[in-house]
Amino acid sequence: MKRFIEIVMVLLVIGLVSGCADTNAPNYQYMPNMYEPVGYETYQQVDFLPSGTEAMTPPENTIHRGWLPYEFANDMEGKEMARLQESPLDSLQMEANLAKGKELYDIYCAICHGNQGKGQGTLVKREKILGVPSYADAARNITEGSTYHVIYYGLNSMGSYAGQLNFEERWQVSEYVMQLKQDLIK
Repeated sequence: MKRFIEIVMVLLVIGLVSGCADTNAPNYQYMPNMYEPVGYETYQQVDFLPSGTEAMTPPENTIHRGWLPYEFANDMEGKEMARLQESPLDSLQMEANLAKGKELYDIYCAICHGNQGKGQGTLVKREKILGVPSYADAARNITEGSTYHVIYYGLNSMGSYAGQLNFEERWQVSEYVMQLKQDLIK
């Protein structure tokens, strides 16, 4: 009988404790700084560092790893100068570059420009955007360099894809666009 009373008392205590506990949050926080985030701005002065020390901005005239500066300005003069530029990619790997360029073109460009570069992509057919010309238009006079320039900066209603495509990928897409243009002219 004594054992039965002890078991009932233990169950009663457990029931009271669990009934009063908040299941959404712990009752006691032993080390709150371990699991409650404290946000710091990158370039602000903070209390726990000696005065005068903070995160420093990068030195002038430096570029971050994986990014190459583009030498032409975002204007018509820059585009005309870029028109003369040729692809710096290895010409011995032309097939691989065109295959990768096609893959990237299908992902980023075909929705507007169409799979064959005729300017009849899905968004144009659904009349979501208008005025996408064909690569075969004589007035376009596109080159690898001017295509790269447009991918880098954007033109008219087309935005920049410099954030989505790296240096090599932009050139691969440019080479593939020139291949589409040649196929359309034939």
